[in-house]
Amino acid sequence: MTQATELYFDFLCPYAWRGVELAAVLRAEGEDFTLRHFSLVEGNHADNARDLTWRITEQTLDAPEGEGYMKYQTPSLRAFLASHAAALQGEAAHWAFTLALFRAHHERREPLSDAAIHVAAQEAGLDQAAFAAALAEEDARRAELRAELDAAREVGVFGTPTFVLPTGEAAYYRFETLTREADKAREWWTLYRTVLTSEAGIGTIKRAKNRPPRRA
Repeated sequence: MTQATELYFDFLCPYAWRGVELAAVLRAEGEDFTLRHFSLVEGNHADNARDLTWRITEQTLDAPEGEGYMKYQTPSLRAFLASHAAALQGEAAHWAFTLALFRAHHERREPLSDAAIHVAAQEAGLDQAAFAAALAEEDARRAELRAELDAAREVGVFGTPTFVLPTGEAAYYRFETLTREADKAREWWTLYRTVLTSEAGIGTIKRAKNRPPRRA
């Protein structure tokens, strides 16, 4: 059995949204991906510059808004816990919920609110009673999230989306373009994976700021 490529994402991130959309297209074509969570708020918190001392899983869902990334801590935590609740209904349900919430937030510009989460759950076809029950078991969902964030730290994830191949190679990609076309998704994924596994050992590719990508 082929091991899946792990895909670390944060609902806050538009690049992660595009990465999940690309993976969803490839998954429909038979490619195996597993969704994983990574918190940009926790990863970018000033208290964690040297040691991990601030955990998003220890914050309340009514914490006051802060500045910068901190104003997103509660919406982000709410979305992560809901994602883990959706995952209890199976992999297909988890993918459907993740895509629905990403699209609500980044296409329709809706906040990561309780209302948006419940609409996403309906769009994903989740069992609403089971979803509500899973959300109510908040300590269990926090424990699941904390374990996944610990796993991300072991990999060295710092941004989203980060893909971890079955062979161990891992990289963050800044997806500037969205596609839901199977042929294009396959072409792009082949390119990304080739770069990642190349013996050339390319560590960073970043366009010069005065040389935007050429459009056809």
